[in-house]
Formats: sequence, structure tokens, C-alpha cells
Amino acid sequence: MWAIVINPVSGGGKGAILGREVAGYFAKHGVEYTIITATSANKLKENLANFLDLAEGQPCQGVIAVGGDGLAHLVIQLVAPRKIPFSVIPAGTGNDLVRAMGWSLDSITKQLDFVTTTQPTAIDLGMVDSEWFGAILSTGFDSVVNERANTMSWPKGPMKYNFAIAMELPRFAPISYTIELDTQLLQVEAMLIAVANGKSYGGGMQVCPDASMTDGLFDVMILHPVSKLEFIKVFPKVFKGAHIGHPQVRIYRSARVSITSAAVAYADGERIGGLPVRAECMAGAGLSWTP
Repeated sequence: MWAIVINPVSGGGKGAILGREVAGYFAKHGVEYTIITATSANKLKENLANFLDLAEGQPCQGVIAVGGDGLAHLVIQLVAPRKIPFSVIPAGTGNDLVRAMGWSLDSITKQLDFVTTTQPTAIDLGMVDSEWFGAILSTGFDSVVNERANTMSWPKGPMKYNFAIAMELPRFAPISYTIELDTQLLQVEAMLIAVANGKSYGGGMQVCPDASMTDGLFDVMILHPVSKLEFIKVFPKVFKGAHIGHPQVRIYRSARVSITSAAVAYADGERIGGLPVRAECMAGAGLSWTP
């Protein structure tokens, strides 16, 4: 038995459309499945937890999350401790976990063909203050932008974050951080810190382009202070990972990261809360399919 978990409002309704497509694929191929959906994240999490608990007599073969990074984050909380494999069908605005796993954003049938006929393999997951994450934990300017965007009712979709950037950048100042890595203690002023299990966040920004989900280590990117003009010049380069050559960018590798500051953190786009936080790369903690 498979679980197809659908966020129907993801991507402005794309979740509902692709959810029907995934269910149709399973029905066409005679694969037994149950659809799990709800109108709120809490209810969806409750429904999935109940299904997985009831399915223990007949183990769930896998969970297919049809939605964005928020749904993927929710699903990981439940499947990781149960050692149930999962895959994500991209129906959100960011879809960075799908990118990190190496899947195309527009080859759903190819992905399902692979997932339903191939054994899953182990991938690394991050753990921050007892919460799992798949892609990136971050703090700094992007978290400030997220805080602002979460208070805005207009515009909708990705444009909300562009507006939030325009509102927050003029007033943003570098933040003082204490960062403890496996072998180093850093006292830095930084505009952004990204603790990366996957390569990208924010809808394809390759903040840590060399990050791997199978090496047991985070890539930790620190953007040291730059002028507002320089930030605007460097920012577009992040979509190709070309920013890592900038003299104010440093990347470290570490299995454990502790960050202390008067700031907030987000993971997979979900609010973790105020610092300090402690994150650990949990080698092989997840099961999934990578092409």
C-alpha cells in the first residue's frame, strides 16, 4: 500500500491537478494506494500519522508527497522516524527538495516509473532542535524576508518575496553570530548563513551548489558583510551557484553546527524560531529515490 499525500492548494491549485495525475498513474498500473489530503497542515499531518499507524500491520511501501517544500517538510517529520521511503512530486512554488534529489520539475511519469519499480536508497537529513529538514536551514537576510512575507496578504506567490526583499534590504544590517562547527568556533558578522543538506532553496537559488545528500556533512555558507549595491549585484549569481567565488563568501563543511545570535531561523521555508539552534546532519536517516 502506498500513500499519496496531496496539498490541494499548493502552487495555486497545482497540487490538486497533479494529485489526480499521480492517483491516475497508480490506478492505471494496478498499484494499491490511499489518498490523504486535508484543508490544513495540522489536519493533513494528523491524517497521515493515523494512516501510517494503522498500516503497521501492512507496511506502507512509500509516501508520495504532491505539493511544495512545506508539504515535503511535513511528510519528512513522519516518515523519517518510521524508516518509510518518500518522494516528492513538485507542485509548489519552490520545489527545492525535488531539485536536491535530482528530479526534473516536469517529468512526473518518468519519476513515478522509477519510484514504483526501484528500491529506495538512504539519504541524509538534517535535524535541528528535534525537527527534521531536507534541504536548507538558514538565518539572516532571507529569514528577515520570510518574516516580512509571512505578514503580507498581497501579492500572492513568489512575487510576495520579491516585494519583501525590496522592503527589507534598505534597512537590513549585518548580524553578529557565534558559529560552532566540528573543528572551529567562529565569531562573525554576516548577512546570511545557510546550513545546507541540499543544494538550493528559495525556488532554485543554489546557495551551496556542491552540497550532497549522501556525504554525512552539511555545507555551511556564510555571506560576510557587503554593501547594499554589491548585494544586488551578487544576488542574481546565486541561481547558478556562481556567488561562491565572491571574496565575502565562505563555505565550511561540518556534520554539526550550532548558531547563536539575536535572530531567527527557517528550515525548508518553515519557521524554526529564535536562535540559538543546533543542527546535525543525520547520515542515511531518510529513504528516497534518486535518479
